[in-house]
Amino acid sequence: MFIHKEVEIGGKKLIIETGRYAKQANGSVMVRLGDTMVLVTVVASAEAKEDQDFFPLQVEYREKTSAAGKFPGGFIKREGRPSEKEILSARLIDRPIRPLFPKDFKNETQVIASVLSYDGENDGDVLGAIGASAALTISEIPFDGPIAQVRVGRINGEYIVNPTEEQIRESDLELVVAGTADSILMVEGEAAEVNEEELLNALKFALVEIKKIVDIQHEFREAAGKTKWTVEPKEIDEALLNDVNALASEKQKSIVTAVLAKEERSNANSQLLEEVTAELAEKYPEQEKVIAEIMHDMEKEMMRERILNEGIRLDGRDTTQIRPITIELGVLPRTHGSSLFTRGETQSLTTITLGTKSDEQIIDGLSEGYTKKFMLHYNFPPFSVGEVGRMFGVSRREVGHGNLAERALKLVFPEETSFPYTVRIISDILESNGSSSMATVCAGSLAMMEAGVPLKNAVSGIAMGLVKEGERYAVLSDILGNEDHLGDMDFKVAGTQDGITAFQMDIKIQGISFEIMEKALHQAKEGRLHILAKMNEAIDKPREQLSPFAPRLITMKIDIDQIGSVIGPGGKVIQGMQRDFGVDINIEDDGTVNIASTNSEAATQCKEYIKKITASPEVGEVYDGVVTKIMDFGAFVEILPGKEGLLHISQIENKRINKVSDHLKTGDKVKVKLIKIENGKFSLSRRELLNDKSKAEKSKEVV
Repeated sequence: MFIHKEVEIGGKKLIIETGRYAKQANGSVMVRLGDTMVLVTVVASAEAKEDQDFFPLQVEYREKTSAAGKFPGGFIKREGRPSEKEILSARLIDRPIRPLFPKDFKNETQVIASVLSYDGENDGDVLGAIGASAALTISEIPFDGPIAQVRVGRINGEYIVNPTEEQIRESDLELVVAGTADSILMVEGEAAEVNEEELLNALKFALVEIKKIVDIQHEFREAAGKTKWTVEPKEIDEALLNDVNALASEKQKSIVTAVLAKEERSNANSQLLEEVTAELAEKYPEQEKVIAEIMHDMEKEMMRERILNEGIRLDGRDTTQIRPITIELGVLPRTHGSSLFTRGETQSLTTITLGTKSDEQIIDGLSEGYTKKFMLHYNFPPFSVGEVGRMFGVSRREVGHGNLAERALKLVFPEETSFPYTVRIISDILESNGSSSMATVCAGSLAMMEAGVPLKNAVSGIAMGLVKEGERYAVLSDILGNEDHLGDMDFKVAGTQDGITAFQMDIKIQGISFEIMEKALHQAKEGRLHILAKMNEAIDKPREQLSPFAPRLITMKIDIDQIGSVIGPGGKVIQGMQRDFGVDINIEDDGTVNIASTNSEAATQCKEYIKKITASPEVGEVYDGVVTKIMDFGAFVEILPGKEGLLHISQIENKRINKVSDHLKTGDKVKVKLIKIENGKFSLSRRELLNDKSKAEKSKEVV
């Protein structure tokens, strides 16, 4: 049965259809905005795997280059592994829908969003999230939705829903918001140092549009919805539950109330679990997983109640305290900049590499290709959490965390006109116990200042948590890993002393109110400024000098019609300069020339050489030339790179000569004067200079 629903969002029709495509999936919808169309399918296994103790949800977002009438870049003309953009878009879909599946639903579930048509204006990522919600809503798969997602921009103080790519470039704020009809589930975005009230207003604006899309999905479900599968709640033997409580309650309470390091707490919990399991093994055989689950829930409840009742957290802090911070700069001598930022048991070692135009990353996708000169790469090795793990490639989590930190820092990065370097930041997480992405923001800001990058402002970041039971709630500053795992929210906020630059919020409950959002934002600001003060104690402005190992860049401008002269036929001239001076040269279409070398003297010499290449010979000027060819009637002399003139036999000496080769040979350096330009040909004279010299000497004799 074909169903078509539409609603106007931001002056454009949002269309959701089902019944035409992929009818064997549990749910399938086509979402359209403008001429961008995204097909979203959802499929779940009919039964859960035995003994599976987690929800196996897989979300894939893929862009077909044919959607934009393009071929894939590279040698293999077929889409391969997902790009960073596709990974980030998949995360935008995954994060808001994941908390809305029943706790006991463990069936393998897959969501696939495929961008099949792209109009160059409307991004498919938010359409993928809407499609995922709609497909789940009409399917048999249990899902406590629907939800909707929109992107918000702001130009000249006016909020715009689902802005075009051009409008996003003009916006001082860009965020993606997902939510239900009356609460927020996920937020992610960046801003040009906006304040907390401006961000809250953007969220309120987004929620109005979200409600419209949620309402149409309710209509969609009434027209095309299938009967949902029943999820039987997992039953735990009451006797087992009581016995575990009797054995472990007091000991678990002492662990929760003790101030322990992460490893100590983990070991104490493991030891208690081992004791309880051994004690009950005979009475309750093969119930190890159930006992572990009961113990986990016991710790969670105790931790949460202590926070709500006493305002005391696992490590003894109150709800607003920030863990101790230590900062070391320049710890790696041969990098262009480095910092070691440690906050509690979370540590980032971050390095800076400065490069040239040729080091920029080429980005190819559905949109028009572009280059990227500011990159941040985040690495989370298994040893950072005391584990053994295989290291295949970059995980989706690493891509997401790195992107958030990059967005936080790129807005304070200087303009290319004042700092023409390409920059790569690498954050290696050496220890992790809560918010390593925000440690990356702090470490990245510090390392860039230590490297001499002229940042507009220092940037710090903080992760906020939440514990909510009914109407009671507590917002936590600078959360631990356990507070993230056992809590209800992970809200990361990064910014400068002047405002917010990036943010990301995920929750594990079904939405939070604006009251909680407002409290979290203002509490985050206090924490962010506290961390900034610590950072400023270590370094409060960029170093004046770059590392001696960093390339020195000299920028100059040449006329556009001279670009060909500098490059030369087949690149011969520019390649020769790079080889002879040991530099790297990049020329922009507007005539901007960037010369890079670790040897500043060599870069300066190259600049002077380019000046000569692009200089226009002038009559009356004297040049230090080099003889390039000897002829019977004279010699050809190169007076500027690539520019030769004729030194006629009559102009070589101030007397008559019979043979040019008696006075000059190829390779001789000779000072000459340009006496005439005719039809683009240069006539030179050495005789005039000799006569001038002779007159000057006679004048001295008379005196």
